[in-house]
Amino acid sequence: MRATDVEAELRRLGIRASRGLGQHFLIDERVARRQIERASIEEGETVFEVGPGLGVLTRILGTRATRVIAVEKDRRLANALRALGGPVEVVDGDALKVEWPAFDVMVSNLPYRISSPVTFRLLDGPFDRAVLMFQREFAERLVARPGTKDYSRLTVNVAHRAECEILERVPRSAFHPQPRVDSAIVRLVRRAPAYGVTDEGTFRAVVDATFLHRRKTIGNALRLEWKRFHADRDRWRERLASLPFLGRRAGDLSPADFATLANDVARAKG
Repeated sequence: MRATDVEAELRRLGIRASRGLGQHFLIDERVARRQIERASIEEGETVFEVGPGLGVLTRILGTRATRVIAVEKDRRLANALRALGGPVEVVDGDALKVEWPAFDVMVSNLPYRISSPVTFRLLDGPFDRAVLMFQREFAERLVARPGTKDYSRLTVNVAHRAECEILERVPRSAFHPQPRVDSAIVRLVRRAPAYGVTDEGTFRAVVDATFLHRRKTIGNALRLEWKRFHADRDRWRERLASLPFLGRRAGDLSPADFATLANDVARAKG
């Protein structure tokens, strides 16, 4: 597919690409085919796609998967995709609001503006693996190491639930209209962490609270966010003294360190 083909199809559908919806359509079919190959789709598996757009991935997925469920927010694009038929089912709606189906694999070129909420929602549910296109800077945050500027709450939550790797960097010239940044294809494979966590809610609360105040020490962050952990501020401050890593900062702790901290926080909460 060339840029002129995209323009012609959009005109036929009466659509102008919307930057607000993050509509940058992949035109390099070779990239799409490599992305799908990396998903290693097996017979009988259901594939979920968010933001199919003009369907460059969807068409190929329809030849590989037993069932493909694609969620498209733009009703005109959704209606056009329904013509594909076969194993492709199109859901007209916002992927952040509609109920997600049960699926084995997610393969998507995600609109940049919803990358974070879609990723968190993916991690919160059951899946086997995902091969996703992100803005390059976002992808680098997913695989960042402790102590680096890109290491974040997102990094910890991803590492807590899945193996993550950048497979390929994709130039902006592979899209029309071209975005202002390059992209990257990332593979996520669901797996349990190598460490134990007493309470998942406490783990998440500790990660959120400390990264909310990432320039402060762990101790100061947990003091500021006491309402997340205890009904009595003074009692909570007393119990903080027994916790580890109080003089360090969130950006320096590994996911395993956060598990140790969260387990001790769970005990301190009582």
